[in-house]
Amino acid sequence: MDCNQRSYKVVNMARQIDVYADCEVRSVIRFFAMEDLSASEIHRKICARYGSNVMSVQSVRKWCRSFREEGRTDVHDEPRSGRPSDSTTDIFNVQQLRDLLEEDRRMTISELCFRLQSPDCSRASVGRIVRDVFGMRKLSSRWVPRLLTEEHKANRMGAALDFLTRFNEEGVSLLDRVVTGDETWVHHTTPESKEASKQWCEPDEPRPKKAKVANSAGKIMATVFWDSKGILLTRYMPKGTTINSETYCQILKDLRASLYRKRPGLKAETVFLIHDNARPHTSALTQNLLTQFKWEIFKHPPYSPDCAPSDFWLFPKLKQALGGKKFKTDAEVKLAVNDFFRKQSPEFYAMGIEKLVPRYNKCLDLGGEYVEK
Repeated sequence: MDCNQRSYKVVNMARQIDVYADCEVRSVIRFFAMEDLSASEIHRKICARYGSNVMSVQSVRKWCRSFREEGRTDVHDEPRSGRPSDSTTDIFNVQQLRDLLEEDRRMTISELCFRLQSPDCSRASVGRIVRDVFGMRKLSSRWVPRLLTEEHKANRMGAALDFLTRFNEEGVSLLDRVVTGDETWVHHTTPESKEASKQWCEPDEPRPKKAKVANSAGKIMATVFWDSKGILLTRYMPKGTTINSETYCQILKDLRASLYRKRPGLKAETVFLIHDNARPHTSALTQNLLTQFKWEIFKHPPYSPDCAPSDFWLFPKLKQALGGKKFKTDAEVKLAVNDFFRKQSPEFYAMGIEKLVPRYNKCLDLGGEYVEK
């Protein structure tokens, strides 16, 4: 992992207590109750230290009344006859909770407690059942380019298998033959990423704030082709124009001329071209031209930017470098883009191509699902 990829997590000096006894929490409530703190303030304090599921605010009020008004001093449970109530081992409560979660995975702990309508099920006990018994955790949905169908997954697995088979046969020499490229928009103002804005803070310092910035309206489209040694060709579309089959074919002709000039030892029939299945890339005009070039074309699976080196490596690094910078003209944007490409070492480009192998391996392991990293 290079220096640009590393991220550091600011350590919170106020550590949370994960393992505790009920009597310990009640002792804390008794102490604060004698200090005349309100029940809601006590609840905030114990949640900050023991977690949000430690005890409901209603239970805190009940214990405050017991300590203040009733004069209770014992923080332990009073002895009761028979088997103690335990919502975690109550088969009915556990099964009912499981049914509620299967019905709606987005329900909160408070909503689950309300739906259960059982006096033995506090927020703490419901939270423990969900975490410890079910082994579940609540995660946000991950954004993906497209919800893949079984056909899409099969195509992705087929492409992964084809590439890995070729790699096992040819070894690293296959990667030396790879030529890849794609188009991307480069804005006059690219917002700085949240990861890039991280900074070290003292324990008592407030969290830094940052205003949300949108991409600027001013932008240019760049078409970039590269291989394991560096940039082969960069073209910028004039304003008001789009890439069609004729435009793309002219770019490919310029790419071939650049290959003859920059890679004189690379024969035409050894070029292994990887580009996506955008319409100008797959048109009959483009396919006829590539046949004349005698280049070998890798069948890139649809909806798979996670397996395109430009999308998962080159363009994200470019946008990260441009993050937070403002340019007034298209010429300034072009200069910054070309300067970024020029400053990268050959190892930078080689690493981007080499990552195709582990990514296609992960694609196979995941059954054709998207590869995150």
